[in-house]
Amino acid sequence: MKASKHIAKLQHITQELPGMSHTELVKNMGLAGILWIQLRLKDMPYSTCEKIARAVKEVCLSIGATLIINDFPLLAKEVEADGVHLGKNDMSISKARKMLGDKSIIGGTANTLEDMLKLTEEGADYIGLGPYRTTTTKKKLSPVLGMDGIQYIMNKYAGTPDIKPVIAVGGICVEDVPGLINTGIHGVAVASAINGNKNQNKAAQHFKDCFSLTPSL
Repeated sequence: MKASKHIAKLQHITQELPGMSHTELVKNMGLAGILWIQLRLKDMPYSTCEKIARAVKEVCLSIGATLIINDFPLLAKEVEADGVHLGKNDMSISKARKMLGDKSIIGGTANTLEDMLKLTEEGADYIGLGPYRTTTTKKKLSPVLGMDGIQYIMNKYAGTPDIKPVIAVGGICVEDVPGLINTGIHGVAVASAINGNKNQNKAAQHFKDCFSLTPSL
């Protein structure tokens, strides 16, 4: 899959849902016009992850979506995803870059200004900053930042050279987005606020409206 360094303002993170596969969830996101998918697979055998990733890749190809694999650079390489998102305890950006090449999108998770500066220096294409608030989709959370914490970090980061697009993440609801945009973040990554909604399409549209998104975003 050919990677683009365009970083979407609205990013969707998949999760395990009763009665709905990752593939079905991604299809719903395509219908809703969300074209950046971060496939997050946890607590399952690698062979199962690979099977799901290949199926999701086919959906992403059919809808023209960017596919980012959470945590697994090798899996991203094997299924030819557009890139990988690395947690604080995962492989370094520099090692992932050697594995995946310059065309791949590589994002990293940050919780502090120091994290962001390190990711920037290592050549991350974007930075996921959070958690904004407590979320049940992740077991081991870094300290919650809240609006004030994100604003403080963004103010400091804005004065550094070669800043990267920053994506706020972690328990974000649609009501949070206008305030987060005002902090200077590039966009948001959303899981439960869309995935857990009875009408996923409507929930996705509410987030899209916050950015006045065109189909290309």
